[in-house]
Amino acid sequence: MIIMKHVLKTTSLALCAGLVAASALPALPSFIPSAHAAAAASDPQAPIKALYAELTRIEAKNSGTFDQRAQELGPVIDRVYDLEAILSSSIGPHYATLSPDQKQVLLSTFRQFTIARNLSSFKPGTDARFTINPAIRDAPVGGNKIVDTQIGSSDDPSGTAVNYVMHMNGAKGYQVVDVLLNGNISQVGMQHSDFRSALSGGNVQNLIDLLQKKIKVFSEG
Repeated sequence: MIIMKHVLKTTSLALCAGLVAASALPALPSFIPSAHAAAAASDPQAPIKALYAELTRIEAKNSGTFDQRAQELGPVIDRVYDLEAILSSSIGPHYATLSPDQKQVLLSTFRQFTIARNLSSFKPGTDARFTINPAIRDAPVGGNKIVDTQIGSSDDPSGTAVNYVMHMNGAKGYQVVDVLLNGNISQVGMQHSDFRSALSGGNVQNLIDLLQKKIKVFSEG
């Protein structure tokens, strides 16, 4: 339960999702044969399986420094999450009014934030256990899919429900657009409250500063 309390505490701080090197992470390499890639792109569970496999690696003891683990996790985050869709939903209508340069800087910082949040939640030696429910549900709206999972530990195998809302993003296939903690607490919804408050004066730099402060907390925690 200590692990899951930390995961939920970290997510609430983040609201999913000191990382200087993260913005320079390489793109996810194309190492899957094309037929297999096409099949994976049409499977809403495939991105979550890839994410959990990577989180299992980076939580192993002696898995490297924070920056080394960020280099390993970054390309997986790029594949699994539709970061721009999440950022746009988290900000709300104000996002459409931002300039391309503002969006680019915000997206880069949000990417760092998402990587750092995951690294903070799954530190080396965390021993989290990941279970994916084989049944895929239809989301109530939008034609999206929901992948139900549990994150537990050796002491608490059942753990906590962490469900992923997936949408089809063109050639990229299914990607995460929201995470539901305890099965129903929207990460995007919680982020929207934080982000809206930071942008209340119309200054984008306020939100960038907020994200950078959270990144620093995650990287040092």
